[in-house]
Amino acid sequence: MALGNARVRGHMPRMDAMQVFDRAAVRRHRDRAAPVVDRVADVLRDAAERLLDRLDDTTVRFKQALDVGGRGVVAPLLRERGMAVISSDLSPAMAARNGGLCVAADDEFLPFASASFDLVVASLSLHWVNDLPGALIQLRHGLRPGGLLLASMPALGTLDELRRALTEAEAVLTGGAAPRVSPFPDLRDCAGLLQRAGYALPVADVETIRLRYADPLVLLSDLRAAGESNAVLLRDRRVPPRDLFPAALAAMPEEGGRVCVTLRMAVMTGWAPVPS
Repeated sequence: MALGNARVRGHMPRMDAMQVFDRAAVRRHRDRAAPVVDRVADVLRDAAERLLDRLDDTTVRFKQALDVGGRGVVAPLLRERGMAVISSDLSPAMAARNGGLCVAADDEFLPFASASFDLVVASLSLHWVNDLPGALIQLRHGLRPGGLLLASMPALGTLDELRRALTEAEAVLTGGAAPRVSPFPDLRDCAGLLQRAGYALPVADVETIRLRYADPLVLLSDLRAAGESNAVLLRDRRVPPRDLFPAALAAMPEEGGRVCVTLRMAVMTGWAPVPS
Protein backbone atom coordinates (compact mmCIF):
# COMPACT_ATOMS: atom_id res chain seq x y z
CA MET A 1 0.00 0.00 0.00
CA ALA A 2 1.51 3.29 -1.06
CA LEU A 3 1.87 5.93 1.62
CA GLY A 4 2.61 8.75 -0.81
CA ASN A 5 3.19 12.40 0.02
CA ALA A 6 0.26 14.79 -0.06
CA ARG A 7 0.05 16.62 -3.36
CA VAL A 8 1.24 20.20 -3.70
CA ARG A 9 -1.51 22.43 -5.11
CA GLY A 10 -0.89 23.29 -8.74
CA HIS A 11 1.34 20.28 -9.46
CA MET A 12 0.42 16.96 -11.02
CA PRO A 13 1.45 13.81 -9.09
CA ARG A 14 4.72 12.24 -10.26
CA MET A 15 4.80 8.75 -11.73
CA ASP A 16 7.48 7.41 -9.40
CA ALA A 17 8.10 4.58 -6.99
CA MET A 18 5.13 5.66 -4.88
CA GLN A 19 2.74 4.83 -7.74
CA VAL A 20 1.86 1.24 -6.88
CA PHE A 21 -1.46 0.86 -8.69
CA ASP A 22 -2.61 1.38 -12.27
CA ARG A 23 -5.67 3.58 -11.80
CA ALA A 24 -6.74 3.25 -15.44
CA ALA A 25 -6.80 -0.52 -14.98
CA VAL A 26 -8.82 -0.15 -11.76
CA ARG A 27 -11.44 1.82 -13.68
CA ARG A 28 -11.54 -0.74 -16.50
CA HIS A 29 -11.97 -3.57 -14.02
CA ARG A 30 -14.85 -1.79 -12.28
CA ASP A 31 -16.50 -0.90 -15.61
CA ARG A 32 -16.27 -4.56 -16.62
CA ALA A 33 -17.60 -5.73 -13.25
CA ALA A 34 -20.61 -3.39 -13.10
CA PRO A 35 -23.01 -5.67 -15.05
CA VAL A 36 -22.13 -8.76 -12.96
CA VAL A 37 -21.35 -7.36 -9.49
CA ASP A 38 -24.66 -8.76 -8.17
CA ARG A 39 -22.93 -12.16 -8.14
CA VAL A 40 -20.94 -11.04 -5.09
CA ALA A 41 -23.58 -8.77 -3.54
CA ASP A 42 -23.96 -11.06 -0.51
CA VAL A 43 -20.26 -10.75 0.40
CA LEU A 44 -20.20 -6.99 -0.25
CA ARG A 45 -23.36 -6.53 1.83
CA ASP A 46 -21.96 -8.58 4.71
CA ALA A 47 -18.84 -6.41 4.73
CA ALA A 48 -20.88 -3.20 4.52
CA GLU A 49 -23.23 -4.22 7.33
CA ARG A 50 -20.29 -5.02 9.60
CA LEU A 51 -18.91 -1.56 8.89
CA LEU A 52 -22.23 0.23 9.40
CA ASP A 53 -22.76 -1.56 12.71
CA ARG A 54 -20.40 1.11 14.10
CA LEU A 55 -23.21 3.65 13.62
CA ASP A 56 -25.12 1.90 16.39
CA ASP A 57 -22.35 2.82 18.84
CA THR A 58 -23.06 6.55 18.59
CA THR A 59 -26.06 8.70 19.44
CA VAL A 60 -25.27 11.08 16.57
CA ARG A 61 -27.89 11.04 13.82
CA PHE A 62 -26.49 11.53 10.36
CA LYS A 63 -28.49 13.14 7.55
CA GLN A 64 -26.21 13.69 4.54
CA ALA A 65 -23.89 10.83 3.57
CA LEU A 66 -21.28 10.21 0.91
CA ASP A 67 -20.92 6.62 -0.29
CA VAL A 68 -17.48 6.04 -1.85
CA GLY A 69 -17.25 2.96 -4.07
CA GLY A 70 -20.24 1.15 -2.57
CA ARG A 71 -20.97 -0.94 -5.70
CA GLY A 72 -24.73 -0.66 -5.32
CA VAL A 73 -24.76 -2.09 -1.79
CA VAL A 74 -23.90 0.72 0.64
CA ALA A 75 -26.23 3.47 -0.60
CA PRO A 76 -29.45 1.46 -0.06
CA LEU A 77 -28.33 0.52 3.46
CA LEU A 78 -27.76 4.20 4.27
CA ARG A 79 -31.13 5.19 2.82
CA GLU A 80 -32.77 2.55 5.02
CA ARG A 81 -31.31 4.50 7.95
CA GLY A 82 -33.04 7.67 6.73
CA MET A 83 -30.07 9.43 5.13
CA ALA A 84 -29.80 11.38 1.91
CA VAL A 85 -26.96 9.78 -0.04
CA ILE A 86 -24.62 10.82 -2.84
CA SER A 87 -22.55 8.00 -4.32
CA SER A 88 -19.13 8.28 -5.94
CA ASP A 89 -17.18 5.71 -7.94
CA LEU A 90 -14.19 5.74 -10.27
CA SER A 91 -16.32 3.84 -12.79
CA PRO A 92 -19.38 5.61 -14.27
CA ALA A 93 -21.09 2.26 -14.80
CA MET A 94 -20.50 1.22 -11.19
CA ALA A 95 -21.56 4.64 -9.86
CA ALA A 96 -24.89 4.29 -11.66
CA ARG A 97 -25.65 1.06 -9.78
CA ASN A 98 -26.12 2.99 -6.54
CA GLY A 99 -29.34 4.70 -7.61
CA GLY A 100 -30.20 8.25 -6.58
CA LEU A 101 -27.57 10.95 -6.90
CA CYS A 102 -24.23 9.62 -8.13
CA VAL A 103 -21.04 10.92 -9.68
CA ALA A 104 -18.09 9.32 -11.45
CA ALA A 105 -15.00 10.63 -9.67
CA ASP A 106 -11.47 9.53 -8.83
CA ASP A 107 -10.95 8.84 -5.13
CA GLU A 108 -7.67 10.75 -5.45
CA PHE A 109 -9.38 13.87 -6.91
CA LEU A 110 -12.79 14.14 -5.25
CA PRO A 111 -15.00 17.00 -6.54
CA PHE A 112 -16.98 17.76 -3.39
CA ALA A 113 -16.93 21.07 -1.54
CA SER A 114 -15.67 21.31 2.02
CA ALA A 115 -18.13 20.44 4.79
CA SER A 116 -20.65 18.84 2.41
CA PHE A 117 -21.41 15.70 4.47
CA ASP A 118 -21.81 14.60 8.06
CA LEU A 119 -20.97 10.96 7.21
CA VAL A 120 -18.59 9.38 4.69
CA VAL A 121 -18.66 5.61 4.12
CA ALA A 122 -15.96 3.85 2.08
CA SER A 123 -16.62 0.10 2.24
CA LEU A 124 -13.76 -1.94 0.73
CA SER A 125 -13.06 0.83 -1.78
CA LEU A 126 -9.79 2.59 -0.92
CA HIS A 127 -7.23 -0.20 -1.32
CA TRP A 128 -6.44 0.65 -4.97
CA VAL A 129 -5.58 4.28 -4.13
CA ASN A 130 -1.94 5.33 -4.54
CA ASP A 131 -2.05 8.37 -2.25
CA LEU A 132 -4.12 6.98 0.60
CA PRO A 133 -3.26 9.72 3.13
CA GLY A 134 -4.16 12.32 0.50
CA ALA A 135 -7.50 10.62 -0.21
CA LEU A 136 -8.28 10.45 3.52
CA ILE A 137 -7.48 14.16 3.85
CA GLN A 138 -9.88 14.96 1.00
CA LEU A 139 -12.60 12.90 2.67
CA ARG A 140 -11.99 14.77 5.94
CA HIS A 141 -12.34 18.09 4.13
CA GLY A 142 -15.68 16.87 2.78
CA LEU A 143 -16.94 16.29 6.32
CA ARG A 144 -18.58 18.93 8.45
CA PRO A 145 -16.98 19.49 11.88
CA GLY A 146 -18.01 16.56 14.03
CA GLY A 147 -18.70 14.40 10.97
CA LEU A 148 -17.71 10.73 10.87
CA LEU A 149 -15.63 8.66 8.45
CA LEU A 150 -16.35 4.94 8.32
CA ALA A 151 -13.92 3.08 6.07
CA SER A 152 -12.91 -0.51 5.56
CA MET A 153 -10.21 -2.05 3.42
CA PRO A 154 -8.55 -5.43 3.06
CA ALA A 155 -5.70 -5.73 5.56
CA LEU A 156 -2.53 -7.78 5.62
CA GLY A 157 -3.53 -11.44 5.61
CA THR A 158 -6.34 -11.06 3.07
CA LEU A 159 -6.20 -13.69 0.30
CA ASP A 160 -2.97 -15.06 1.79
CA GLU A 161 -4.03 -18.57 0.81
CA LEU A 162 -4.32 -17.53 -2.85
CA ARG A 163 -1.17 -15.40 -2.75
CA ARG A 164 0.97 -18.23 -1.38
CA ALA A 165 -0.46 -20.81 -3.76
CA LEU A 166 0.13 -18.61 -6.82
CA THR A 167 3.66 -17.68 -5.74
CA GLU A 168 4.68 -21.28 -5.09
CA ALA A 169 3.08 -22.63 -8.27
CA GLU A 170 4.64 -19.94 -10.46
CA ALA A 171 8.06 -20.47 -8.88
CA VAL A 172 7.87 -24.16 -9.79
CA LEU A 173 6.67 -23.48 -13.34
CA THR A 174 8.88 -20.53 -14.28
CA GLY A 175 11.54 -20.14 -11.60
CA GLY A 176 10.13 -16.77 -10.49
CA ALA A 177 6.88 -15.10 -9.43
CA ALA A 178 5.08 -11.92 -10.46
CA PRO A 179 2.84 -9.90 -8.08
CA ARG A 180 -0.66 -11.29 -8.71
CA VAL A 181 -2.43 -10.22 -5.49
CA SER A 182 -2.50 -6.60 -4.33
CA PRO A 183 -0.37 -5.57 -1.33
CA PHE A 184 -2.47 -4.73 1.72
CA PRO A 185 -1.67 -2.53 4.76
CA ASP A 186 -0.92 -3.83 8.22
CA LEU A 187 -3.76 -3.20 10.68
CA ARG A 188 -1.31 -1.34 12.93
CA ASP A 189 -0.81 1.25 10.19
CA CYS A 190 -4.48 2.07 9.69
CA ALA A 191 -5.15 4.15 12.80
CA GLY A 192 -1.88 5.95 12.11
CA LEU A 193 -3.11 6.81 8.63
CA LEU A 194 -6.24 8.40 10.08
CA GLN A 195 -4.21 10.35 12.61
CA ARG A 196 -1.82 11.50 9.87
CA ALA A 197 -4.82 12.68 7.83
CA GLY A 198 -6.06 14.83 10.73
CA TYR A 199 -8.94 12.79 12.14
CA ALA A 200 -9.87 12.96 15.80
CA LEU A 201 -10.33 9.79 17.90
CA PRO A 202 -8.97 7.45 15.20
CA VAL A 203 -9.72 3.77 15.78
CA ALA A 204 -8.89 0.71 13.69
CA ASP A 205 -9.99 -2.84 14.39
CA VAL A 206 -10.45 -5.97 12.32
CA GLU A 207 -13.30 -8.13 11.03
CA THR A 208 -12.50 -11.53 9.55
CA ILE A 209 -14.71 -13.12 6.89
CA ARG A 210 -13.98 -16.70 5.80
CA LEU A 211 -15.16 -17.66 2.33
CA ARG A 212 -15.48 -21.29 1.23
CA TYR A 213 -15.74 -22.51 -2.35
CA ALA A 214 -16.74 -25.95 -3.61
CA ASP A 215 -15.26 -24.95 -6.98
CA PRO A 216 -12.09 -22.85 -6.55
CA LEU A 217 -12.51 -21.39 -10.05
CA VAL A 218 -15.54 -19.51 -8.69
CA LEU A 219 -13.16 -17.62 -6.38
CA LEU A 220 -11.38 -16.14 -9.40
CA SER A 221 -14.73 -15.38 -11.04
CA ASP A 222 -15.94 -13.62 -7.87
CA LEU A 223 -12.83 -11.45 -7.70
CA ARG A 224 -13.45 -10.30 -11.29
CA ALA A 225 -17.16 -9.73 -10.56
CA ALA A 226 -16.22 -7.49 -7.64
CA GLY A 227 -13.83 -5.47 -9.82
CA GLU A 228 -10.85 -6.83 -7.89
CA SER A 229 -8.65 -8.05 -10.74
CA ASN A 230 -4.93 -7.37 -10.42
CA ALA A 231 -4.15 -3.67 -10.99
CA VAL A 232 -0.63 -3.55 -9.54
CA LEU A 233 1.37 -1.24 -11.81
CA LEU A 234 4.27 -3.72 -12.06
CA ARG A 235 2.06 -6.72 -12.77
CA ASP A 236 3.16 -9.17 -15.44
CA ARG A 237 1.12 -8.26 -18.54
CA ARG A 238 1.97 -11.47 -20.37
CA VAL A 239 -0.45 -14.36 -20.59
CA PRO A 240 0.28 -16.50 -17.49
CA PRO A 241 1.49 -20.08 -17.90
CA ARG A 242 -1.40 -22.35 -18.83
CA ASP A 243 -0.93 -24.56 -15.78
CA LEU A 244 -0.50 -21.73 -13.25
CA PHE A 245 -4.03 -21.28 -11.95
CA PRO A 246 -5.02 -24.99 -11.98
CA ALA A 247 -1.83 -25.83 -10.05
CA ALA A 248 -2.29 -22.99 -7.57
CA LEU A 249 -5.97 -23.68 -6.92
CA ALA A 250 -5.30 -27.38 -6.45
CA ALA A 251 -2.75 -26.56 -3.73
CA MET A 252 -4.99 -24.24 -1.69
CA PRO A 253 -6.08 -25.35 1.81
CA GLU A 254 -9.47 -27.01 2.19
CA GLU A 255 -12.01 -27.36 4.98
CA GLY A 256 -14.68 -30.01 4.58
CA GLY A 257 -13.84 -30.42 0.91
CA ARG A 258 -14.09 -26.69 0.15
CA VAL A 259 -11.30 -24.26 -0.69
CA CYS A 260 -11.03 -21.53 1.93
CA VAL A 261 -9.86 -17.92 1.63
CA THR A 262 -9.74 -15.13 4.18
CA LEU A 263 -10.92 -11.53 3.96
CA ARG A 264 -9.23 -9.73 6.85
CA MET A 265 -11.01 -6.38 6.88
CA ALA A 266 -9.54 -3.35 8.63
CA VAL A 267 -12.38 -1.17 9.92
CA MET A 268 -11.42 2.48 10.49
CA THR A 269 -13.40 5.22 12.22
CA GLY A 270 -12.36 8.84 12.63
CA TRP A 271 -14.09 12.15 13.30
CA ALA A 272 -13.63 15.50 11.61
CA PRO A 273 -12.25 17.78 14.34
CA VAL A 274 -14.53 20.33 15.95
CA PRO A 275 -12.84 23.75 16.40
CA SER A 276 -13.74 23.86 20.09
